[in-house]
Amino acid sequence: MTMRVGSTATGLFRGASNRFGLDYRSEAALLGAPCVPIIDAHLHVNGARAAALLRDCCALYGIERLHSMTHLEQLDSIRAVFGDRIDFIAVPNFADPDRLRAHTAGYLDRIRAFHREGVRTVKFWAAPRATDIAIEAGSPGALALGAAARVDAADLAASLGMRFMVHCADPDAWFATRYRDASTYGTKRSHYEPLEAMLDRWRVPTLVAHMGGWPEDLVFLDGLLARHTNLWLDTSATKWMVRELSRHPRDELIAFLDRHQARIMFGSDTVTSDDHLVAMDGKSEMASKANDEREAFELYTSRYWTLRTFWETTWNGPSPISDPDLAMVDPIRHGPLDAPGFQGLGLDRERLSWLYRDAARAFLAA
Repeated sequence: MTMRVGSTATGLFRGASNRFGLDYRSEAALLGAPCVPIIDAHLHVNGARAAALLRDCCALYGIERLHSMTHLEQLDSIRAVFGDRIDFIAVPNFADPDRLRAHTAGYLDRIRAFHREGVRTVKFWAAPRATDIAIEAGSPGALALGAAARVDAADLAASLGMRFMVHCADPDAWFATRYRDASTYGTKRSHYEPLEAMLDRWRVPTLVAHMGGWPEDLVFLDGLLARHTNLWLDTSATKWMVRELSRHPRDELIAFLDRHQARIMFGSDTVTSDDHLVAMDGKSEMASKANDEREAFELYTSRYWTLRTFWETTWNGPSPISDPDLAMVDPIRHGPLDAPGFQGLGLDRERLSWLYRDAARAFLAA
């Protein structure tokens, strides 16, 4: 499928979410409506004002339904914005100053509270960064996916009839840099041993985020999916996905999608916050990605423009989103605002229907 995209670019730098001055409203019109309404199976919606802005962005790009990791305390305010178009995923209290407790004993209470709110999917955040939290708390290994507290949480969630979602690993670029000390973080492959044990022990529909955490290695993912019929993947983490999936030969990536089409679903990993709408000192790294409504609009729409362009068109050009991973790996050649090019796949309607909607429906129905 080939469509006109990028024709509204001014070539003027407008920030990390719009490196060449795209008019994301006009670009949405050029893309047109998607072949089916899209389910975004992975995002983090918080802040009622930011959520209202995201709702407008979703309308532009054909995003009909959201599966969101929203703070327990904000469920009602976000429901007021999206109504029955949003489903929630239980998450720990990341604001708890006792970060170890938030992911262990405290999470059991949160899971029960989310379940009382009608939430039926529970997130297990087991990124390598959790290793640092456990070490700082004086309990190395306490947040590994196979640790006792994780087993307790999985037992509870399974007993409540909840699906699982897991963040298992991070980009190869991060294991080559920030996680290169294997004596502390293990190898990337070692992070999948407790995941596979989880998939075998609890025969629960399980979504592993960010293309299973390993979009760089389709052969590994092929085997993982073959070994575990209760496993689904999402395509979230926009910068990471377009960078790494573009490196695979087109026919190999499409063959992979065809083999597992009912188990790979669209996701953006968009994060919204009311902090994006104001300029202030002391912002977190995530909050500092936008400082007013225009910047927040470009932050949110840039992910949908980039993902839809990657999946639907034959675009071959630079990403509009800065990708600091390039500078992390090669600081001599790249700066923090550089970005890779990417090659669009140009999927046909049947393949897009599975990716955009039908795989997520299969996960919910499993």
